[in-house]
Amino acid sequence: MFDTVLVANRGEIAVRVIRTLRSLGIRSVAVYSDADADARHVREADEAVRIGPPPASESYLSVERLLDAAARTNAQAVHPGYGFLAENAEFARACEDAGLTFIGPPADAIALMGDKIRAKETVQAAGVPVVPGGRDPELARAAHDLGAPVLIKPSAGGGGKGMRLVRDLTALEEEIAAARREARASFGDDTLLVERWIDSPRHIEIQVLADGHGNVVHLGERECSLQRRHQKLIEEAPSVLLDEDTRASMGAAAVEAARSCGYRGAGTVEFIVPGGDPSSYHFMEMNTRLQVEHPVTELVTGIDLVEWQLRVAAGERLPFTQADITLTGHAVEARLCAETVSVKEGSRGFLPSGGTVLALQEPDGDGVRTDSGLTEGTEVSSLYDPMLAKIIAYGPDRATALRRLRAALARTVTLGVPTNAGFLRRLLAHPAVTAGELDTGLVEREMDGLVESEVPPEIYAAAGALRQKALAAPASPGWADPFARPDGWRLGGEAAWTVHPVRVPGHDPVEVRVRGTEILVDGAPVAPARLTAVAGEWLARDGDAWHVQDHDPVAASLSGAAHAGADALTAPMPGTVTVVKVSVGDQVTAGQSLLVVEAMKMEHVIAAPHTGVVTQLDVQPGTTVSMDQVLAVVDPSEDGVAEESHDAIPTSGEEASQR
Repeated sequence: MFDTVLVANRGEIAVRVIRTLRSLGIRSVAVYSDADADARHVREADEAVRIGPPPASESYLSVERLLDAAARTNAQAVHPGYGFLAENAEFARACEDAGLTFIGPPADAIALMGDKIRAKETVQAAGVPVVPGGRDPELARAAHDLGAPVLIKPSAGGGGKGMRLVRDLTALEEEIAAARREARASFGDDTLLVERWIDSPRHIEIQVLADGHGNVVHLGERECSLQRRHQKLIEEAPSVLLDEDTRASMGAAAVEAARSCGYRGAGTVEFIVPGGDPSSYHFMEMNTRLQVEHPVTELVTGIDLVEWQLRVAAGERLPFTQADITLTGHAVEARLCAETVSVKEGSRGFLPSGGTVLALQEPDGDGVRTDSGLTEGTEVSSLYDPMLAKIIAYGPDRATALRRLRAALARTVTLGVPTNAGFLRRLLAHPAVTAGELDTGLVEREMDGLVESEVPPEIYAAAGALRQKALAAPASPGWADPFARPDGWRLGGEAAWTVHPVRVPGHDPVEVRVRGTEILVDGAPVAPARLTAVAGEWLARDGDAWHVQDHDPVAASLSGAAHAGADALTAPMPGTVTVVKVSVGDQVTAGQSLLVVEAMKMEHVIAAPHTGVVTQLDVQPGTTVSMDQVLAVVDPSEDGVAEESHDAIPTSGEEASQR
């Protein structure tokens, strides 16, 4: 076994790997960019090495700097985690050339399965069923031969990046261009393939484990059908869809897929499954790394997958056969991401967020596990992936696991950084989810009922009560002049109402009046909410959080966005402008794509709010923008103004789909 292992990753996965290294008595080495100098994974490792400035291309994606860090710390092996270089064959080869053990599959297996086109051809030759489709350079012809709807996807990479569901083939050319752009930016390879879209699909994957002595087993399946923007939100093991025969058949197919590429270590074979006919499953791709959702498999099998990655890489044989693998109980995982969820026209969907973690409460308790990279004070920016933590619940049955996970999400607090915790809790309570009636389109169909589009009045009431309490508190200990109190106190009579104008970003300001225990919100009596946590201007309740600010109407009237009014296009999240399609003076039509903003590996189209002329353009490709920053102004034409929309209009790729 190794003495020292370098973890070539960051955040929660680095913390997760370090935990197992510590349990095995192996010295851990963390790496960090300047943006992560005080990150949790840096603190928890035995040693940490700076590898460069914040951009991933100059730090976490720099093979040279990672190898130098390994050499400087006398590491014998490198664990790539997931993301970044985890599925990069050249990195695996570079590690081997440097005398380091790459804790993952052979470089040739990574290269083969990393090319979705070659992967499909390889597993098909091994007898594994695949989704019908086509590839470059005949992509458009293949799409027309298949007929709409079709799924465009990059041949390289994963995580749903660059994927586009095309329901109208007249938009095919634009969608192909967008997919190529995102694939090139994410993976450095813009080769695409097209697949037939399967209606109401379920996404089920099989965990495999292979040693270097020819032994391959599968550890059962994970249901990953609850997705947004082609990326998973909730995963569980086992799937309620599969019976024992289908589970055995899919498991055997996954083992054959692993054997076909000479696999070694932990990996995942992903299938698309028609909900009405689970036996008609098709291979989609193989992820040649540890998966985000590996904890649910660990909980139902009792096998530490990181430990066996290390043992296999060190040359050990698997001590168990397929007959020894059993699934006990049920586990469900939720991905906690830095993002805001909106159902408003023009900003519908999941938009990356950021900020500083001001208050942190992570759930634990019976049957609850949290894998996290957070600490109070953590700065969450748009530089890296939006996933912050994973919250996992285990129980003897599915209903218990779901109940425990909903309760855990209600106790989750990350004040200062908007997250999807409240959304996830409501999703897990949806009748279709509790019944196990899942498909990859469910989240998009049910969005309106899963998002609190308005701030509850009791939250405004709680904000007013907190402000009133602060006013009543003496500025210093000792005697205080009662006539100097600003909280409505009056001599010999009933207290006056104290007015607190408050605002939550993205919503109109609200007037809160407080007198004693009475609170009026926009004139109506409201009892304040019982809060989970408070930090500065941030309030939390049951997984949801609100940034409740004092509203200054004078300052608001002087802001750039207020001056631009309904004609302004503002940034829906902090990020970088990657594409500008117009110039000042251009005539545009309502809904026309004008700019593209990218944040946390997600691309968002900014569209014209109405027909008119571009009179202001404040950005160019490469410009870094903050939340709500004015990007451009479109003055309405004399022909009339279409329905207004100020933020990002999701691309067709936002639609939940097969991966």
